[in-house]
Amino acid sequence: MSTVETRPESPRPQGAPRWVAMYYQPAAQTWRTAAESPHRSPVLHALGEMTRTLRAREDEVTFALWGPKDGDWHRFDTSLKPGPAASRPDPEASASEPGLEASASEPAPLAERMTGRRHQVLMSGLGKAGLYDLSPEDDATVQALAERLDEAAVRRVAHWLATAGAR
Repeated sequence: MSTVETRPESPRPQGAPRWVAMYYQPAAQTWRTAAESPHRSPVLHALGEMTRTLRAREDEVTFALWGPKDGDWHRFDTSLKPGPAASRPDPEASASEPGLEASASEPAPLAERMTGRRHQVLMSGLGKAGLYDLSPEDDATVQALAERLDEAAVRRVAHWLATAGAR
């Protein structure tokens, strides 16, 4: 008789709805928080990086993505495509989920990491300026800046924000 490992469903995170990525640890048979933020983009970035790392180690990967929907918690689909883009949510599987649409032409992994890094630098600068509660439009603007500006320009903007926040 063979035993098949079953995973319990991801528990709903505690507290006010925000974006939370959770992962299942088979050895401990527990779900743990991998990343959390009031913004979707950094959590998806962390989810992708963690997936790549675990797959490189040939570890089994099981994630759950929770976020706000209509003022309450909602579990979003984290279906992953096989192959080099496996760390990103499948746009076909998640297209029905609001806020998880992916563009048809995904950037190369290095370009994606650099855009993610520029996004982190800008978010850090905004945090130092005391701006934490950003609207979806603000997040879209930060993402647009991260995609269009080079590293030096992003660092300069973040410096301006940090300086403004120190006053």
